[in-house]
Amino acid sequence: MFAKGQTVIQYMEQLAPKHVAMPDDRIGLQLGTLQKEIKTVLVALDVNEEVVEEAIELGADLIIAHHAIIYRPLKQLQTDTPMGKVYEKLIKHDIAVYISHTNLDVTEGGMNDWMAEALGMENTLPIHDVHTEQLSKLVVFVPKSHHQEVLDAVLNAGAGWIGNYSHCSFNIEGFGTFIPREGTDPFIGKQGQMERVNEVRLETIVPLNIRNKVVQAMLKAHPYEEVAYDLYPMDLKGRSFGLGRVGKLSQPVTLAAMVDIVKEKLDVPHVRVVGDLNRIIKKAAVIGGSGGSFMNSVLFKGAEVLITGDVDYHTAQDALAAGLAIIDPGHNAEKIMKLKVTEWMESKLQENRYDTRVVASSINTEPFRFI
Repeated sequence: MFAKGQTVIQYMEQLAPKHVAMPDDRIGLQLGTLQKEIKTVLVALDVNEEVVEEAIELGADLIIAHHAIIYRPLKQLQTDTPMGKVYEKLIKHDIAVYISHTNLDVTEGGMNDWMAEALGMENTLPIHDVHTEQLSKLVVFVPKSHHQEVLDAVLNAGAGWIGNYSHCSFNIEGFGTFIPREGTDPFIGKQGQMERVNEVRLETIVPLNIRNKVVQAMLKAHPYEEVAYDLYPMDLKGRSFGLGRVGKLSQPVTLAAMVDIVKEKLDVPHVRVVGDLNRIIKKAAVIGGSGGSFMNSVLFKGAEVLITGDVDYHTAQDALAAGLAIIDPGHNAEKIMKLKVTEWMESKLQENRYDTRVVASSINTEPFRFI
């Protein structure tokens, strides 16, 4: 059995939720339809003509990419332009294109965590916060006989996280009263008679983005015809999601040794370097893509080297003056996402017994050549 397009994207958005993306980022379905079976998914960093030809050869129904193919509004669609040819081939071969960009960058276990882990960084934190979860408190009254069932349902739906602690809840026993009126079908009691029931007041924390999911799970597990529950907005903020990662290295190395690590782990043949190659590096920062604009935040967080792409001349001069080393592996170092997303998607599809195939693109979309 093959997964539907919406199912595949549902798994992708478990990894990289759309709501954590930076404002106005071009993410989501950009071309085609998800209302079809997906036999093959191609995971790519960029979508150019070579990648589309690869997708056609593989028989791919969907491309999941990191970089948008439609970034600025289209005024016309001419098929005799370079990108027009790409759009034409995608449409003719019914290949949908879905983009996961800054949401994949900032999410926990996404792009910047993959890069940081590859480089030996530990106990990492975001460099620049992009999104902070809004929290609600869910309070529901449950008959004691069904308390554990309802508790499991809401916690398994994602409620109950406080920092790195999961399954957090508060439960206190009491009794509830009610009179089932005409037209009701009570789980406990009889119409017209006052009922007094041993109940548990269950309280837990619910992030705003999964509130509906948690409430639906609670209602499904709850035995009552009419469920008594409340949702309270909270001033307490939830988890923060941000660009980049900063953290200590597993062991101090020279800048020269760090260069070798970057080249090996991010699979890049050459890098640009700012700083003394003999300098000892204990704390590093990494930002996938173009992260030079976050130099001051990196300095404030105490990193000695910033690893990011597309660093311009003046940013390099400012970093040198401020004592911050830079290793620039180029924007294409983000290709680490191809295998990582493929592994994630394969595991989710296999877990749910789908036959949909996932393939990491073999096309090198690096536009620069080093000679």
